[in-house]
Amino acid sequence: MKTSDFDFELPEELIAQHPLLNRSASRLMVLNKKNRTISDKVFTDLVDHLHQGDVLVLNESRVLPARLFGIKEETNAHLECLILRIEQDEVECLVKKAKAVHLGTIIDFGEGILKFECIGLGESGIRRFRIITQGIFLELLEKLGTMPLPPYIKEKLDDQERYQTVYAKNPGSAAAPTAGLHFTPELLKQIEDKGIEIVKITLHVGLGTFRPVDAEDLTHHKMHEELYEVSEKAAQQLNLAKTNQRRIVAVGTTSVRTLETQMNRHGKFVAETSSTDIFITPGYTFKAVDALVTNFHLPKSTLVMLVSALSDREFILQAYEKAVQLNYRFFSFGDAMFIE
Repeated sequence: MKTSDFDFELPEELIAQHPLLNRSASRLMVLNKKNRTISDKVFTDLVDHLHQGDVLVLNESRVLPARLFGIKEETNAHLECLILRIEQDEVECLVKKAKAVHLGTIIDFGEGILKFECIGLGESGIRRFRIITQGIFLELLEKLGTMPLPPYIKEKLDDQERYQTVYAKNPGSAAAPTAGLHFTPELLKQIEDKGIEIVKITLHVGLGTFRPVDAEDLTHHKMHEELYEVSEKAAQQLNLAKTNQRRIVAVGTTSVRTLETQMNRHGKFVAETSSTDIFITPGYTFKAVDALVTNFHLPKSTLVMLVSALSDREFILQAYEKAVQLNYRFFSFGDAMFIE
C-alpha cells in the first residue's frame, strides 16, 4: 500500500486548539467492524459499549516537559532539543538545526546547571547526548523544559496538566498518549463498577508515534524505537483474559503497539522492560487487541494506518469523512473513536 492511500481532506478549523472544560464531554464515534455501522455518541457512552469482563488497557506514561532551548557553547547559537528518550545519564533528542551539532558539541540550557554533550549522531536530526548536571535531571527538566505540544496546536495551554492523562504516572513521553485524555476518575470508576478490569502498562511516546511517513511505499518506512514496560501483575491479568477469551480493549495506539509487540515476540504477555519499533499497517493480523479507543489522527500518519489495520482502510476513511461532515474535533485535543 501507499502512503497517499491514507490521505484525506481536513478543514483547518476542525483541528482542536484546546481541551474541553470537561474531559469526558468529548464526542465519541463508534465503529462496529462486523456490522459496518457508524454511530455518533458522547464519550461517557463508552461504558455502554464495554462488556462485563472486558479488560481496558491504559498507558500510564507521563509527558515530560521535553522541549529545551539552549545555547551552543562554542558559538552561542540558539538550539532547540526535543528529548525522545532518557537512559541513565544519556538522552536521545531530536534537534532543530542538527547540522550544527557534532560529536563533542556542548549545549547549555541553564547557565551551567544543565548541559548536554553530543556523543552520537543519528539520522533525521537525532543526536545522543551525555547529561552534565549539577542537580537531579528530572527536577531540572521541570524547571527548564516546556511541554512539547504538537505544531498544529497554535494556542497556549494554560493548564499543563490538561496534556496529561488523569492516570499518568511514569515520566518519559515526548507527547501525550492522547486517547486517554478523555477519561476522568469518575468515568474510570463507573467502568470498574460495571465489572471491567483496568490494566496499566507503559509506553513512552517518542518519535516513532508522530514521525511523518516520508516514503510513498510503506515497506520503506522505519519506525523509531520506543521504550515500554509491562509489569508482572499486568502480564498475569492480560494472559488470564486471553485464556478466558475476554476482550482486550486498548486505549490508544501506544497500548496497541506494546501489546502486539509482546504477542509477536513471546506468544503471550510477559513482565519486561524493552522497546518496540512495530509498524502496523493493513494486512496485519492482530494477536492481542480486540477493540480500540483512539483519537482522530493526521492524514498519511502511521497512526491512521494502524487504525485502518484494525478495521479496513475504506471503512476508516468513510468514518473520517463522516466526522468532518459532523464537525468532530480532530487530533490531540479532539474527539474520540471506538472501534469494536
